[in-house]
Amino acid sequence: MRLAASSDMVIAAILIVAMVVIGLINPAFWSLDNLFSLLKSNVVIGIMALAVLLVMLSGGIDVSFTAFAVAGMYLTVRTMVDIGYDGVVLPLLAATGIGAALGLVNALIVHKLRMIPLIVTLGTGAVVRGLVLGLVGTSIVNINKMPRELIAFGRSDILTMTNAGGTTFGLTAMLPIYLGLALVLHLVLTRTLIGRSVYAYGASPEAAKRVGFPIGRTLVFVYVTAGALAGLAGILQSAMIWQANPRDFLGWELDVIAAVVLGGASIFGGRGTVLGTVLGVFILVMIKNSLILMGIETTWQRVVVGGMLIAATALTALRDRKALV
Repeated sequence: MRLAASSDMVIAAILIVAMVVIGLINPAFWSLDNLFSLLKSNVVIGIMALAVLLVMLSGGIDVSFTAFAVAGMYLTVRTMVDIGYDGVVLPLLAATGIGAALGLVNALIVHKLRMIPLIVTLGTGAVVRGLVLGLVGTSIVNINKMPRELIAFGRSDILTMTNAGGTTFGLTAMLPIYLGLALVLHLVLTRTLIGRSVYAYGASPEAAKRVGFPIGRTLVFVYVTAGALAGLAGILQSAMIWQANPRDFLGWELDVIAAVVLGGASIFGGRGTVLGTVLGVFILVMIKNSLILMGIETTWQRVVVGGMLIAATALTALRDRKALV
């Protein structure tokens, strides 16, 4: 725990230094409008990062979460449009449930067949995307067909302000949902037996089995929760951008995994914190936002993110090696 706390402090220090440097280069960074926009951009990628963190803590790598997010989002919205339903709570539950069900498939394959999580999630992600596009459709549900209440939910703010130009901007109400989920996951991982079993399994599956941790239950918890978070992230994204695109989230795997590793999680399992992941997400989103403000092309943004992933992975591997000495 002491090592995790020190890692989180280092990440927080890096975040503060980066914010100061970016603010000096571009003073517009400190405007409330920009900061609120940054926080809004954290929500969906942040919830996905919580899902990836869980799998990474258990010693696996998950790349199916984007497909599960699309399935939860698109199946739910298309059903709402087809039956003429307009609401918020049931769609959120439905998308979350779809993601959880797909996560259970991952858990059963990984546990029962003892397959490598990366290979499993590559396969299930491809299958789910293919089924959504092939059986449900490829058409985008645009704002004119989107359920009104879902749009209103995505547009809701907990604080609204007006800038010097007379334009209004606000702090999205989706932010408390994200932070609330992060807090709950933090408490589960640090205060419950199932949370301890995730860390133990990620550090050494055999050792965790010997001391009596329920391996099957642990993997079900990890992958079902990860899938549920992915499904929820998908429907929130749809509500916030006012459309449902079955080809959404392509390429998000790199950004999300990079954010989790930036937050100090080990790709070898057993190490990582929710706070570190939240900070890592903010660092990634902030740097990408700054590159956009500087007019850097998308191609070069991918280069930067990829470089950050390699550097962060190397640093965490070095940290883990030193901890074992």
